[in-house]
Amino acid sequence: MKKIVHYINQFFAGKGGEDTADYKIEVIDGNAGPGMGIQAALGDGGKIVKTIICGDNYFNDHTDECTAFIKDVLKKNEADLLIAGPGFNAGRYGMACGGAAKAAAALGIPAVSGLYEENPGYDVFKAGMYTVKTKNSAADMRHAVPAIAAVAKKILNGGTIDPAADGLLPRGIRQNYFAKERGAKRAVDMLVQKLKGEAFVTEYPMPIFDRVPPYAPVTDIAKAVIALVTSGGVVPKGNPDHIEASSASHYGEYSIAGLAELTSENSETAHGGYDPTYCNANPNRVLPVDVLRDMEREHKIGKLHELYYTTVGNGTSVANAKRFASEIAGKLVNAGVQAVILTST
Repeated sequence: MKKIVHYINQFFAGKGGEDTADYKIEVIDGNAGPGMGIQAALGDGGKIVKTIICGDNYFNDHTDECTAFIKDVLKKNEADLLIAGPGFNAGRYGMACGGAAKAAAALGIPAVSGLYEENPGYDVFKAGMYTVKTKNSAADMRHAVPAIAAVAKKILNGGTIDPAADGLLPRGIRQNYFAKERGAKRAVDMLVQKLKGEAFVTEYPMPIFDRVPPYAPVTDIAKAVIALVTSGGVVPKGNPDHIEASSASHYGEYSIAGLAELTSENSETAHGGYDPTYCNANPNRVLPVDVLRDMEREHKIGKLHELYYTTVGNGTSVANAKRFASEIAGKLVNAGVQAVILTST
């Protein structure tokens, strides 16, 4: 039976959440976490012989060490395939899945993962792995597991991969093939279909770039109203609007009128994608109210806007981020704000 090595993070291995993101890389026998479902879906099509577990922070902070570790496990077990994840829209997990796939590719071993199309791990590592398209959260596990298993079986059996039929994201690899019609005729046929309003599929989809031209600089910063906006998740103590730790569905609007600074008594972070210890101890590290109050007193800026806006960037979709930005920008313009300091983590 063909042998598979599975890579998962500390959360899906049941080792803990963000507090164990520094979990050191290790390997165990058999399957764990989503690997149990993948193995059931594989049946006799392949066997997960080893599972590599690693904290998301640990992998991204010790990439060379983890890459060498993965290669060693693959070689010792004579693996035929690596499965990584699925990582959905978890950014650091997606990068780790892609890094694991890259390690396998360096040994000539194919790799399969499951990621949301906006995951940075897909964009960086897509050429070196087959990526099953998932939704942006683990709620899609029920779909992702059988889809990954189906692609894995095809690869192990030497079958032909059909990206569209197999639900794969594009790898950005061009393949030469013989077409029945010459390019000029195919292009004209597509144009006619488009003019008629008929469905057609382009042979070369163009990437969509979100280009934002830089705005004109503030002419007199000493008189300008400055606002704070953050994707670092700083919220009033207790997170009154229940902003999610990951994949935020909304943002918060909160008053800082009369506050000289943020403190651990009045503020905290809702963000689940970084160690909150230092932000919770001093929230000004992420939302610099204290520094801007100093600049306000020194007349280096005109005024700090009395409201700030906050959300969590961890796993949040581009579509939601654009919606937040559009709504927040409208409010800031109506409030007479001239410039924004946007902080992250």
